[in-house]
Amino acid sequence: MIQIIPAIDLIEGRCVRLTRGDYGQKKVYDGAPADLARQYADAGVRRIHLVDLDGAKAGEPRNLKVLEAIASAVDCELEWGGGIANTEALKGVFQAGATHAIAGSVAALKPELFEEWLGLYGAALILGADVRDGRIAVKGWLEQVPVAIEDLVRRFLPLGLKECIVTDISRDGMLEGPSSALYQRLQGAFLELSFTVSGGISSMEDIRALDALGLKKVIVGKALYEERITLKDIALWSQNA
Repeated sequence: MIQIIPAIDLIEGRCVRLTRGDYGQKKVYDGAPADLARQYADAGVRRIHLVDLDGAKAGEPRNLKVLEAIASAVDCELEWGGGIANTEALKGVFQAGATHAIAGSVAALKPELFEEWLGLYGAALILGADVRDGRIAVKGWLEQVPVAIEDLVRRFLPLGLKECIVTDISRDGMLEGPSSALYQRLQGAFLELSFTVSGGISSMEDIRALDALGLKKVIVGKALYEERITLKDIALWSQNA
């Protein structure tokens, strides 16, 4: 069964959700991030997706204290993205408690450095590929580069890449369903790689449809905050899985 990975997006230490990656369209949610993470862990999730939106914009992690608090509160895996622009930042993310680190801008703009990181961290390093209008977006989705997802994957796959998170920015926060055909195409082309669906999930029906397509992981954010998917839904799914 497909693995559900709840998302916690952070700005100034608080839980937020953007619409289509637009920092001007943010919604702030009540509750401490560590408390929310504990609820997800209690529901049986095995991994939580954490995004430092301040860090993504600044080019360096800005919410590591929150990561430390979450790592102390739960035992599940924590994948962290946002602001990982150099080796020192990457080390800091792991030291703060992340089990996996997501790098997107570095992979697209400094592929030699990403290759070096793969050699050091192997499967703990995840390729983040954020797409808008068919192009890779970098630096907190604020810029785009003419690089295709397939080209990134082909470059890094022989070097130990195991996971790739692909976010369709046009669907992110819209609750209109995922770009299923995109993920099905990628998973079919690279069977040895685990692709994570990100963007657009609106209901358990979306998740069941992705599961039927053979996809392995899915990130759920706004649908949880808006209670279109509940903790009970996740708990039942986790028990069956």
